[in-house]
Amino acid sequence: MFCFRLVSFIAGVLVVLVMPAVLAQAAGQKKQKEPTKEERLEAEQRLSDLGYWTGPLDGVMDPASRQALIAFQKVDGRKRAGRLTNDELLALRAAQRPTPREAGSAHVEIDIDRQVLFYIDETGQIAKILPVSTGHGRPYNENGQKGVAHTPSGTFRVYKKINGWRRSALGLLYYPSYIVGGYAIHGSSSVPAFPASHGCIRIPMFAAAEFSKLAPTGMVVIVYDKTQVSLNKE
Repeated sequence: MFCFRLVSFIAGVLVVLVMPAVLAQAAGQKKQKEPTKEERLEAEQRLSDLGYWTGPLDGVMDPASRQALIAFQKVDGRKRAGRLTNDELLALRAAQRPTPREAGSAHVEIDIDRQVLFYIDETGQIAKILPVSTGHGRPYNENGQKGVAHTPSGTFRVYKKINGWRRSALGLLYYPSYIVGGYAIHGSSSVPAFPASHGCIRIPMFAAAEFSKLAPTGMVVIVYDKTQVSLNKE
């Protein structure tokens, strides 16, 4: 009996002595130090080198640079938080530029599963990567419009473009590039890290006008998810 009490006493003392250190360590892990300006600049430069569409390379994680970081997190299968941490910086240092799904001349690829857009240039390399938000897949009934918010998959071509804003029954579209029916790639002030549109392919506002120039009428746009088979035999 005495031995049992002694063991219990010793165990209690150990808990009292060790627990504060454990809690302090846990708190330290939760609260990581903010990246320095040099680290932010390194992250922006690395994102740009990998093909992600950033803002100015100035060491400031502005909305454009955060969208670039989210695109990287989507492609790399990481948590889509848009926050630069030491772990994200280490992942950026080890990352490689993605490769296109299809070979050939300049075209656009949209990966519905990963919610990203790849612009492939005339050399066949991914030159620009943007985060997107596609159809959320649920029924909608808004402003007299009914349907299911689905983004069609397949191979299309840009057939119509509008410079600036266009007001549709379902909202505002900035520099829309239409690829099939009323579905367009367009700038939006709301590009969350998950599918949220009525079916169009939303891209960040800062890139919309320049993307419209990169994707002229006739440009091939390949929209796919995990159910589509790649035509690239390499």
